[in-house]
Amino acid sequence: MSPRLTTLPNGFRIVTEAMPGLQSASVGVWVTAGGRHERIEQNGIAHFLEHMAFKGTKKRSALQIAEAIEDVGGYINAYTSREMTAYYARVLSADVPLAIDVISDIVLNPVFDKKEIEVERHVILQEIGQALDTPDDVIFDWLQEAAYPDQAFGRTILGPAERVAAFSRTDLKQFVKEHYGPDQMILAAAGGVDHDAIVALATEAFGALKAVGSSLIQPAAFAGGERRETKDLEQVHFALAFEAPGYRHDDVYTSQVFSTALGGGMSSRLFQKIREERGLCYSIFAQSGAYEDTGIFTIYAGTSAEEIGELAGITIDELKRSADDMTEAEVARARAQMKAGMLMGLESPSSRAERLARLLSMWGRVPEVEEAVAKIDAVTTAGVRQHAAEMVAQSRAALALYGPVASAPDLGALRQRLAA
Repeated sequence: MSPRLTTLPNGFRIVTEAMPGLQSASVGVWVTAGGRHERIEQNGIAHFLEHMAFKGTKKRSALQIAEAIEDVGGYINAYTSREMTAYYARVLSADVPLAIDVISDIVLNPVFDKKEIEVERHVILQEIGQALDTPDDVIFDWLQEAAYPDQAFGRTILGPAERVAAFSRTDLKQFVKEHYGPDQMILAAAGGVDHDAIVALATEAFGALKAVGSSLIQPAAFAGGERRETKDLEQVHFALAFEAPGYRHDDVYTSQVFSTALGGGMSSRLFQKIREERGLCYSIFAQSGAYEDTGIFTIYAGTSAEEIGELAGITIDELKRSADDMTEAEVARARAQMKAGMLMGLESPSSRAERLARLLSMWGRVPEVEEAVAKIDAVTTAGVRQHAAEMVAQSRAALALYGPVASAPDLGALRQRLAA
């Protein structure tokens, strides 16, 4: 069935998609308040706020929040990204009213108890420490910082430990005041749902909120650069990035097909050439992420200190070669992978609710799945080659290296090889 959309007078949007035959549903509130909406002194506060939502409201304790959903066999969670924060639950269809009540409660009525703030601050500092001890996680934060230096879009979502250590109850309340207006929220639900019933529940919970206006964001500007961190690890972690199209750009699907063909699976060029033929790594992949006003194309691999030079060189050579000889078969396979991944994902109400919220936030509407399939099918081999050529010709790139990096080539050397 097609998605249904209702917008309340205060700007709060409700979008649902019924999936006949399902006895469960996914429902959540997505807020256009993520890492890139923070001022520098707020870096990490959107994520901190997400944590605090589960630490008690005016009518429920932290334990009561968890019990309310788990007593009916449901699941509740949240996440923070660069552009959104989401609070969502998966429950049986009969328990959708309960899920909306709990989610609206944690979004609208957090108490920010000072004792709980200190407990959660410690948890987040542990999370930051764990990320720093996980090279194939932290490398992407460093790559983002190198690609988008000195701007909100380049800063880590977790925030630096020194800022997290200093956030106060007042800071949290101020961020909510600035970014949690009804016109910045979307309630999305999919599965065994009734649109009119959900609109009635959402109206009761969110209808009286006063609009605060859309959040202004600092435009993203891909500048590029390099970050090298030496540490005694078993492997060098290597991440290379170029600017890619944002989600409003005509070439966004071309970029995603290209990244899939180059490094999106076991049949991809990078996997076959670098892992299967040369045995230089265990993990290597390419991906293209799209945002409101920019995108980032990333290649990641991990290898030994002795082999990082060879791996980096072959990666550059394959990137260059793809502009000349990417084949019809490779592009067709990448298109099929993208379509299958999207369509299989939409069999899950959680994925479908996520899609509803994300696309409504991007476009102000929810395109039919067939529209996305048609755009994937419209990507041509010539278009993919042209996109690769334009990427190779970019004057800016970003590089992050972590581990025993002494023998690793620098960004200048890789740029020279790319231009040769």
